[in-house]
Amino acid sequence: MRLHYIQHNPFEDPANIALWAEDSGHDVFGTKIFAGERLPKEADFDLLLVLGGEMNIYQEDLYPWLAEEKRFIRRAMDSKKTILGICLGAQLISDILGGMVHKNRYREIGWHEVKLNRAAFSSSAFKGFPDRFTAFQWHGDTFDLPRGATGLASTAACANQAFEIGRNVGLQFHLESSRQSIRRLIDNCGDELTPGRFVQEPEDMLSAEKHLKELYKHLGIFMKNIELMVDRD
Repeated sequence: MRLHYIQHNPFEDPANIALWAEDSGHDVFGTKIFAGERLPKEADFDLLLVLGGEMNIYQEDLYPWLAEEKRFIRRAMDSKKTILGICLGAQLISDILGGMVHKNRYREIGWHEVKLNRAAFSSSAFKGFPDRFTAFQWHGDTFDLPRGATGLASTAACANQAFEIGRNVGLQFHLESSRQSIRRLIDNCGDELTPGRFVQEPEDMLSAEKHLKELYKHLGIFMKNIELMVDRD
């Protein structure tokens, strides 16, 4: 499988997804779109991974490449590619398919319990998952479900945490996080760590060894499910 990722800033890379892909014998390459790198042709990848970022999806005046990226994701959809969006990536998929992206009631940062709903157990993406698990979060915005999408998960702070529509899967939470990637978020986005009901302290995020281990286990299950979606082509 050829996995192509779109990276929106210097400090949010595929983290443990890249590790999983390399260990599984897949090819991993990407576009640092913030640095002006060119996007590939749709024929050059099997799975498109759209990563997170600190920007809002509507800030095309500040990040002009967002408009190009949206057109590219739309073409990948039209080409029947499997697309996985994480955080900002999920918001971009929702927007392209007609959903709205807006401020969430709460800023959600740290380790929080995700609850799968009944529809998730018929989902290709979450086969083999427990009904509740802990995942890493770092977001202030959220997405509405686009028409035709199936909502799959929620948290106490955010109603829409995952969706699936056709070959497109969106996650508001982060399964790819490692201790190093969390440290980079803290170092680069620490101004977002204002006191809040669902905002944790940096030391609590970084010292959660049990959560980190369980997260990588769940990532492996999830990515194997995504791999099977790609193989259905």
